[in-house]
Amino acid sequence: MADMPDSDMADNGAPPPELTSFVGRRAELHMIGAALGEVRLVTLAGAGGCGKTRLAARLARRPARLPRDGVWWVDLAQETDPAAVPRLVAAVLRVLLAGDSDGTAALSRQLRERELLLVLDNCEHLLDGVADVVAGLLRHCPHVTVLATSREPLGLPGELVWRVPPLDAHDGVALFLDRGHDVPRTEEALTAVRRICARLDGIPLALELAAAWTGTLTPQEIDAELDDRFSILVTGNQGAAPRHRTLAASMAWSHDLLQERDQVLFRRLGVFEPGFTLAAAQGVLDGHGRVELLTGLRRLIDKSLLLAETRKGVTRYRMLSSVRRYAWERLAEAGELAAVRDRHLAVCLALVREAAPLLDSDKDTWRARMREEYPNLRTALEWGLTGDRPDKARRLAAELAWLWHLEGRLGEGLGLLRLAAERGAGEHSALQARVLTGLALVADTTHPAGLEFDAAHAARLMALDHGDLRTACLAGSLSAIGMLLTSPDEARVRAAAVHEEAVAAGDAFVADAAQVLVGLVHHMREEHRQALAEMEAPVSGLLRRGDRGVAALALGLMALGSAYLGELPRARTWAEQAVEVATPLADYHRAGTARAVLAHVCHLQGDDKAAELALDPVIRLVDQAPSAPFVPRLALTIGRLCLSRREPLRAAEWFRSETAWRGGEQPDELLTPETRIALAAALRQAGDPEGAARACAAGLDAARALGMPRLIAEALEQQAFLDEARAVALHLEALRLRAANGLRLACVDSLEALAALADATTGARIMGACDRAREELGYPRPHRPSVPAAPEGRRMELEEAIAFTGRAHGGRRRPATGWASLTPAEQEVVRLAVAGLSNPEIAGRLFMSRSTVKTHLAHVYAKLGVANRTELAALHREHDR
Repeated sequence: MADMPDSDMADNGAPPPELTSFVGRRAELHMIGAALGEVRLVTLAGAGGCGKTRLAARLARRPARLPRDGVWWVDLAQETDPAAVPRLVAAVLRVLLAGDSDGTAALSRQLRERELLLVLDNCEHLLDGVADVVAGLLRHCPHVTVLATSREPLGLPGELVWRVPPLDAHDGVALFLDRGHDVPRTEEALTAVRRICARLDGIPLALELAAAWTGTLTPQEIDAELDDRFSILVTGNQGAAPRHRTLAASMAWSHDLLQERDQVLFRRLGVFEPGFTLAAAQGVLDGHGRVELLTGLRRLIDKSLLLAETRKGVTRYRMLSSVRRYAWERLAEAGELAAVRDRHLAVCLALVREAAPLLDSDKDTWRARMREEYPNLRTALEWGLTGDRPDKARRLAAELAWLWHLEGRLGEGLGLLRLAAERGAGEHSALQARVLTGLALVADTTHPAGLEFDAAHAARLMALDHGDLRTACLAGSLSAIGMLLTSPDEARVRAAAVHEEAVAAGDAFVADAAQVLVGLVHHMREEHRQALAEMEAPVSGLLRRGDRGVAALALGLMALGSAYLGELPRARTWAEQAVEVATPLADYHRAGTARAVLAHVCHLQGDDKAAELALDPVIRLVDQAPSAPFVPRLALTIGRLCLSRREPLRAAEWFRSETAWRGGEQPDELLTPETRIALAAALRQAGDPEGAARACAAGLDAARALGMPRLIAEALEQQAFLDEARAVALHLEALRLRAANGLRLACVDSLEALAALADATTGARIMGACDRAREELGYPRPHRPSVPAAPEGRRMELEEAIAFTGRAHGGRRRPATGWASLTPAEQEVVRLAVAGLSNPEIAGRLFMSRSTVKTHLAHVYAKLGVANRTELAALHREHDR
């Protein structure tokens, strides 16, 4: 089979490019390729340098049968944490993975229907993590086959361990001659080459290291040098396996033949994990000039101790893992480890600071740079945060907050930032302000339990004291987010003030994000035209700079607002764009939220198949997960889909799972008001009217406290379904709120509910108007209507139907006096008046004018026979008894 195109492989997680020719291994390629068709786990095992990776890469490029979903390569060499293996695999396979959940289980759910070959390279230092992932995939994903490379087996049932043998004599000589420089084909030279291959046991890396010296020494001289050095090193560690002794001997021999300056260069480069640029090397190798460094790098490359790879016009250098470990040992042996690690930390900090301007202009490019350097950055952080002088590492942690905020490393980032904050505990400084702001930024999308907003508040005050206006602006924006569910109006005022501060400070991101937050509060108040107007301009700026997280949030809100207003095609466009914008982040929080919004819009359009497709990757992530991630709107959307399929018990389970990310037993009181009202609908349909009434009442109280008319109307609607005696009045009040706020889709729902409570003729006319409205809005009816539609009703537009329905039901007379005579609106005014609210406060809470509140109170006094609020409160207490 021909080689797969590099471009295709690169899209799927490509094996490393073959920078040199592939020599030998024909029998192994045939037999291992056949084995991969018969068993689902093959491990290529052998000592470092035996050629496992090269063999696996050739098998990946030329599989005996190409799986339907391709071949995927995951290089584990740079990772040091076994728990990170699921995240690395998910990143290559481009599937969502929650930062704090059981990654193996989540990965298995995502891949259970995929057919692919997964190659895991360099597993030996992460055996536990790799074994967990592979075991989960083999158990739950019947069409996934795994090819692993490791110095030791994974130890799993069904594993076929293929011990990679040394090259035979013929292939060993062929490799040496291929890698050597103008090796003469004389019998004396070839005899020396054969001796070298035999003494190095045919280990490819050892042969390459030896062949690299052919430009300096003849094969006979190499053979002689190897004889002296090898005998000493083999007898020095008789307990090691022969191949390990031989490879160590080969590296030691190559190292000892280096000039002293190159030995220094070699060991100091071992600090990198594992790749680096020329600029980074200059920072670590204090005292080396640029030309001197370049020539030194060239000499190490010539000796096969260093590799150079050029991508997108930039050369990165790296050591093979075995070589790097040897360099690290020499660095420790020289007593330079601490000093070089300190310089490595300084280089990482300088690199991040140099890239910092991209945060304001191109976050996508910034993320790509930080992602490529992340193994170095994390290693430097871990070193610095545990040292005696942690300030450089704390600065680095603060600089990296955006990477953790925007990518699937949230749990790791939160842990490192907490450690950075602890190392500065009690410190009142600009640095501590930046660390706390970073902590709040990452916690916002990881585990928003409230404490991070305390950190943001403290950070803002500290930053202002030290004149750091940009940090103060970002911290102020984050603290305003914390007010949304307790005091939306205060959040809007705070966000508007932060917007002005950010404009003055030149922070375009915070200015746009704060304006989106203002729009969010308008969205909560059902002021959707104003919300859309607030958000369109900042979204343009956010997208231009690559600020995908907030841009996806704003686009999702714009989609929901447009849907509530009855503009479903426009809402679908916004929602699809939100998913498109969020997807490159590979972040379950934003991608999941955007997909939930798209699914909700599709559901409103009657396209439940598209809704399920949109949600499928996220459902795989969270369904039955032992530790659920924080994905806003996901549980609500899935629960509503279950309700539409008449699965109320399943819907209730999903609604109650909304707060599962908190861990432990989750009471319904922690649900958002919208979800509690939806839970009421599920419980009512499941035959639990008492539970439904409790959930509805709680949701209604919360919605009123936050001033959210759409949710107040939804709660009144649910109460109407539970209270037959008050059903018409409650539905009419819900309709009034929906009409007053332009919630056209919901108005249709109210009209149909009232049609079912009207006489046959009136109900049929209302249903006719609803049929017309649904067609015009693209809002299909989920179930067969209980009331037939009259053709003459189709002559009414939606607004006319609302007015007609109000008049038709207005004929139902209430008593002239007493509590039963009060309208729902009058009952609401009484409830707030006896709670001590003033007329202006009641007007704001109920979205009425002050004169309307005054009129309602006058009617209440007349119907109840009271003269003032004091008498009203006393009568209300007596009535409640």
